[in-house]
Amino acid sequence: MDLYDQPCPSRRPPQRLAETAFGRRSSTYPTLDRKPVYARYGAVATSHPLAAQSGLQVLRTGGSAVDAAVAAAITLTVTQPPANDIGADLFALVWDGKQLHGLNASGRTPAALSLEAAAAGNLTRGWLSVTVPGAPAGWRDLHHRFGSLPFHHLFRDAIRYARDGHPVSPTVAEHWHREARINASLGNDVFREWQKVFTLNGRPPKAGDMWANPEAADTLEAIAQSGAETLYRGTLARRIAAHARRTGGQLSEEDLAAHESLWATPLHVSYRSHEVWELPPNSQGLAPLMALQILEGLPESDNVFQWTHHAIEATKIALTDTRAHVADRDHMDVDPATLLTPELAAARRALISDRAWTPPPEVTAPKNDTVYVAAVDANGVMVSLIQSTFMGAGSHVVTPGTGFSLQNRAAGMSLDPAHPNRAAGGKRPFHTIIPGFLTKGGSPCGPFGIVGAHMQPQGHVQLMIKMLDQHANPQTALDAPRWCWTSGRSVLLEPQFSNLADDLRAAGHDVAISEDLTPFGVGQIAQRHATGGYIAGSDPRGDGLVAAW
Repeated sequence: MDLYDQPCPSRRPPQRLAETAFGRRSSTYPTLDRKPVYARYGAVATSHPLAAQSGLQVLRTGGSAVDAAVAAAITLTVTQPPANDIGADLFALVWDGKQLHGLNASGRTPAALSLEAAAAGNLTRGWLSVTVPGAPAGWRDLHHRFGSLPFHHLFRDAIRYARDGHPVSPTVAEHWHREARINASLGNDVFREWQKVFTLNGRPPKAGDMWANPEAADTLEAIAQSGAETLYRGTLARRIAAHARRTGGQLSEEDLAAHESLWATPLHVSYRSHEVWELPPNSQGLAPLMALQILEGLPESDNVFQWTHHAIEATKIALTDTRAHVADRDHMDVDPATLLTPELAAARRALISDRAWTPPPEVTAPKNDTVYVAAVDANGVMVSLIQSTFMGAGSHVVTPGTGFSLQNRAAGMSLDPAHPNRAAGGKRPFHTIIPGFLTKGGSPCGPFGIVGAHMQPQGHVQLMIKMLDQHANPQTALDAPRWCWTSGRSVLLEPQFSNLADDLRAAGHDVAISEDLTPFGVGQIAQRHATGGYIAGSDPRGDGLVAAW
């Protein structure tokens, strides 16, 4: 039986949709019922249609799937800045045709950061929250190892859209308005440059508004021409460090010059005769692996409530362990491999009962915006790439003349002096973003991913259940309703899951039905098809699509 030869059992009749001021569907919940895309030669799936087309154009002009994924990621910094920017971090999994490689392109905290300064200041926004941007170095390093086209070729669309403008898409507009409200509440002079760059005379753009960022175009041109060196050891690095000195920041030229990406060996567990792959710490890739390992040892059930309850509990336990132990690999108290042992999985599985478990109170759901790209090509190269400035627009710190916001990844660090992820200088913080990859018997199936802070591991688990337990195709797996554990015993359900609410409440879950799409993430999947080529899907909760040929 082919992995995707059965439809998901639950289908919904069409519903009439209402439009908000942003062009977003609301009031009545949207019908999530797209059709999968089949491709012979390659595909790029991501959350913005212009970025997907950028990747496809690269594929059709001789680029590899890595070239396409990088081109899409660069374009997304222009078309989706409330979710990621040039000042972001990046993680990637690459199947090169023979084996899987992992890239950790996350930056470190400034060397001068101390736990005392972090505790006394603001790790959420502003300079204390800033870490070295890793994404541009990640673009370069992915291209250097796996690319086919010249590096500057991958920037063409992004530079054109930044200089000449592009129309803002509906979901991006909604997130942009949220970030503008946050920026207006910050009040410090250091945040005013963000408003200058990212608003239209003080007003965030609406859906359909033409948006240009010529300063970002100049920055992208400099990164393209220098192979990203300008950001780490050149003019751009000096400009950012000088702005930090003038305005109270700790990020220095030495911090930027010391940055390097880390090639990492991916981790995996077996689930339903497949191998699910994630990146090791400092990412939270252990969380979905731990949850799936717990679920693998439970008896399969056709009872939707029981299996949903078990999945919530397994994910909750895994996330609790992940938040307790994961940090910069050089500072962890345990070997990540010990968190994936059968013995630990069995011990954690024993915590699952017919009642909802209550985790420690400090384990809560951080919120962020992220972008994800799945790209595949005719030579069998497949890429799972994720990129983010963390909490929306990140730190809201913009160096004048650069056109981009720096990330606020230090916000992911702990103020507990006993925690391995405690705030300190020169460390990679705990990271929420995780690319996923699926194989079977060592042969590649393909990339998958979903955005949204600690919704990401929950989304990975739910996608695997849909694809491997219910044999749903990639698009149907993305269409399916989701749940999201937030903290304690609190769980959000999409409206299509409301029929489970009473049973989950009876089991001790604190359930709320959410008509807001945001907490449930936006995903993309591209997988090999049994008859050749690929089958791919793009989440209807976002603006994206699958661009294929």
